[in-house]
Amino acid sequence: MSQFESGSGQFDSVDEVVDALGEQGYIADARLATTVFLVNRLDKPLLIEGPAGVGKTELAKALAKATGRRLLRLQCYEGQDETKALYEWDYGKQLLYTQILREKIGQVVADSPTLEDAVDRIGAQESVFFSERFLASRPLLEAIRSDEPVVLLIDEVDRADEALEAVLLETLAEYQVSVPEVGTFTTDNPPYVVLTSNNTRDLSAALKRRCLHLFLDYPTAERELEIVRSKKTGLPDALAEQLVGIVRGLRELELRKSPSISETIDWARTLAVLGVEELNATVLSDTVSVVVKYDKDVRKAIGALPKLVDPNATVPEKGHGHGHGHGHGHDEEPEKPRSTSRDDDSEDEVDGRAIRAAKDTPGRFGNTYGSNPLGGDTGAKAVTPPKVPADRGKSSFGAGLGRRRAL
Repeated sequence: MSQFESGSGQFDSVDEVVDALGEQGYIADARLATTVFLVNRLDKPLLIEGPAGVGKTELAKALAKATGRRLLRLQCYEGQDETKALYEWDYGKQLLYTQILREKIGQVVADSPTLEDAVDRIGAQESVFFSERFLASRPLLEAIRSDEPVVLLIDEVDRADEALEAVLLETLAEYQVSVPEVGTFTTDNPPYVVLTSNNTRDLSAALKRRCLHLFLDYPTAERELEIVRSKKTGLPDALAEQLVGIVRGLRELELRKSPSISETIDWARTLAVLGVEELNATVLSDTVSVVVKYDKDVRKAIGALPKLVDPNATVPEKGHGHGHGHGHGHDEEPEKPRSTSRDDDSEDEVDGRAIRAAKDTPGRFGNTYGSNPLGGDTGAKAVTPPKVPADRGKSSFGAGLGRRRAL
């Protein structure tokens, strides 16, 4: 068994890191490989920040496979408390033991002269039920208690509350977890810790100070093409190279969600499954939803694809594009005023607030109920309320059907 197969080995050089990760399908550049090498040698946590889909989580998975370590994952989310990250007491197991030992507990308190004395005798046995036997480990404690070295992935730590971030400080600084009822757990095999962040909020300086830091951005075209090739998508190399260039062009459109590396791989696989032999605007438009996830982004991407496929392409002027075949003459249709838009990207979107504000004028309902008589009403003719005969209601109130008042 090699040193990496046992999970206890260390990388001897940066090049060895590149080769080991490459064998797991993770293409690392020199900067990333150097950082991983330092994590391996310094036993410090690694904090990776960057946009979604650039390979932060995949690095932790590849590192676990390359070093032969078990991967433990803590997926962070808003409202998560320490019981989901550190440990919690197995109350169900405690209750089961209590029921099984009911007779024994009865014997302990059988000769108690007072209730207070019985409670004291039960209290003296609390350490039995708050021991490691009933301790349910969560990822942080599991990483410390594990007999074998592990890789601990704390994924999207920026989604967690600051309280949980504070809980992490002890574990990351000392590789230990304190359980008040039991004591402090430490480890002889420090885990490789990888924290990821999508920058939805700023992390504390205390957390960053405890970690090696790496900002991972979208790769170069050459590295991304190498990644796509390594995944064996089935797309010919020439088309894969062209596809990578198109994806990079889409990222420059400032979309709400830029295509990630994993989505580039998915697009390549999609085109391979369809048996595409040539990339053109039509086939790319039909499959662009693989990499673009918002309707507004899809329309923007479809408009840009012809130029991305062929920079010399002539793109026809954009029409209104409803395509429902009603057959009216567009040339004779008078130009309608455009709705107010917030930016150039939303020129086809209707601004509902502006339309409602334009309609919300005094007297818009005409000279009817609720209209403003001082507002220059020029609407419908006034509605005169019908006259009610004075004797109406006699038939009902006279017959004693009206509401009786209490005397």
